[in-house]
Amino acid sequence: MSNFTINFYASTPQTFSISDIIVISVYFLLNLAVGIWSSCRVSRNTLSGYFLAGRDMAWWPIGASLFASSEGSGLFIGLAGTGAAGGIAVAGFEWNATYVLLALAWVFVPVYISSGIVTMPEYLGRRFGGERIRTYLAVLSLLLSVFTKISTDLYSGALFVQVCLGWNLYLSTVLMLVVTALYTIAGGLAAVIYTDTLQTLVMITGAIILTITAFNKIGGFGNLAEAYSIAIPKKIIPNSTCHLPRADAMHLFRDAVTGDLPWPGMTLGLTILATWYWCTDQVIVQRSLSAKNMSHVKGASILAAYLKFLPFIFIILPGMISRALYPGGSSKKHSFRNTQRLV
Repeated sequence: MSNFTINFYASTPQTFSISDIIVISVYFLLNLAVGIWSSCRVSRNTLSGYFLAGRDMAWWPIGASLFASSEGSGLFIGLAGTGAAGGIAVAGFEWNATYVLLALAWVFVPVYISSGIVTMPEYLGRRFGGERIRTYLAVLSLLLSVFTKISTDLYSGALFVQVCLGWNLYLSTVLMLVVTALYTIAGGLAAVIYTDTLQTLVMITGAIILTITAFNKIGGFGNLAEAYSIAIPKKIIPNSTCHLPRADAMHLFRDAVTGDLPWPGMTLGLTILATWYWCTDQVIVQRSLSAKNMSHVKGASILAAYLKFLPFIFIILPGMISRALYPGGSSKKHSFRNTQRLV
C-alpha cells in the first residue's frame, strides 16, 4: 500500500454513534469471555490438553473452526476484490476444498490418530525416522505460516480497522497480535476453537446482512450480470483492457487456454494444493485431532465443507456488486443506477 493511501485513510474523519461503540465493545468482550470460559473448561496441564483441547471437542465447534481458519480477513478482502476484478470463477478455490475436507476425515485423520501424534512434524519423524526431517518441516511450516498466512491476515485486518476506525495501521497490527496472543497462549487450542466458532457466527451474520443490502441496491440477482458488464472505472490504463469487465465474468469454468483461471488448473491442479493445506497443514489437522472420536471428526469436516459453499454468495457476489455500484471507487455515484434512471 502506498503512503498516500495510508495517509488518506488515517486522515479520513470517522464518526461513530453510541450503538457503533456498543457493538464493537460487545464484540471484544464476547471474544474475551469465550476465551476465558474455554480456558477454564479444558485442562491445560498436559500436552494433549493444551495442544489438542484434551481430545474432547464436539464436531460443531471443530467444523466452525476449520471454516474460520481458512476465512480470515485476507480471504474476505481477497475474494471480494478478485470477484470484483474477474467474476465468479474464484469461487473454485472455495468449492475445491469441499471434497478434500472429506478426504481429511475419511483418509488422513485415521492415519494420524493411529500414529498417536500431536503435530505434523512429529508424524514425519515417526514415519521416516530421524530428527532432521522433523526439524525441517517444523521450520518450513513456521516460515510459510508467517509469510503467507499470518502476515496477510494481519495486514488486511489492520487495513480494515484503519478504514473503519481511522487508527494507525501499525498500531492496529500490534493490537491484533496482542489480543490474539493473549487468549491463544493462555487457553491453548480450546480457546482458539471456541473463539473461531464465535468468529464464524459473526462473519456469517455480517455477510448475510451485507449480501441482502447489496442485492437490494443492485435490484436483484438478475441485474448483476448487466450491471457488472458496464462497470468500467474512471481511471484506466492506456492501451490495455485489464480495466474492462471480463466477458466470461459469470462463467465458473474458464477457457483452458485463454482464461485467467483455466478450468484444468482449477479442477485438477488446485486439488494438489488443497490436499496439502486441508490434509497436512498443522493448523487444520490439529483441530481435527482434537475431536472426541472419528464420528465427530467426520461431522466437523462435513460441516466445514457445507460452510465453504457460502463465500460465493456472501463474499464474491457482494464484491462484484460493489464494482457495479461504485466502478470509480466513489460512494456517492454509481453508474448502474444512473443508467437505469436514463433508461
